[in-house]
Amino acid sequence: MKERLQKILARAGHGSRRSAETLITAGRVSVNGAVVRELGARADPETDTIALDGTPITVAARHAYLAMHKPRGVVTTARDPQGRRTVVGLLPPGLPPHVLPIGRLDRDTEGLLLFTNDGEFAHRLAHPRFEIEKEYMALVSGTPSERALAALRSGVEIDGKRTRPAEAAVTHPPHGYDAREGHTWLRVVIHEGRKRQVRLMCAATGHQVRTLVRVRIGDVLLGRLAPGTTRPLSPR
Repeated sequence: MKERLQKILARAGHGSRRSAETLITAGRVSVNGAVVRELGARADPETDTIALDGTPITVAARHAYLAMHKPRGVVTTARDPQGRRTVVGLLPPGLPPHVLPIGRLDRDTEGLLLFTNDGEFAHRLAHPRFEIEKEYMALVSGTPSERALAALRSGVEIDGKRTRPAEAAVTHPPHGYDAREGHTWLRVVIHEGRKRQVRLMCAATGHQVRTLVRVRIGDVLLGRLAPGTTRPLSPR
């Protein structure tokens, strides 16, 4: 059955439908050898050869959605030129093509990371305009004052740009972690995804992050998932 090209590209894991439209108008997509630039163009992924930059795409027969507890020291990428462990290397066998992480966690951050080959779903989770909450537990040096917590809640300046309002409160250690003398566990909830945001926010208030664990994305919880393991997400 013929479908719009941008829908096929998104279903094949090549970004959202909007980003797929950019690929089409840039002349990077072809159908049966002919470059297509029209956004209304349609194709049948079962009978037509659809290529991106000359390489035929593979449309997954099914979508996969997984949650992983990313361990510390593992990088969020498919391949690493330095030979470090990657999150893709921790995925279970037998998954359909193009199952990739949604967003990223830096090497030293642990916790919940979601994977899918559904480009539209990934876009809705990752794009700031959808305001998906991301909850972190941060072990910081010292004891933040009420003034420091108020600054985290109202927004702090990072690289000349103020962060959006967040939730911040002192809390207990998350499951599997302990308290540490001279340090405080904070619960921080943000709606953005700027690089190393929680670490930089805390540093801006004078408290360095020693351990950082993401425990929730939207309604999906890390729970008691063991580091380095995954679980499939239910339809709900």
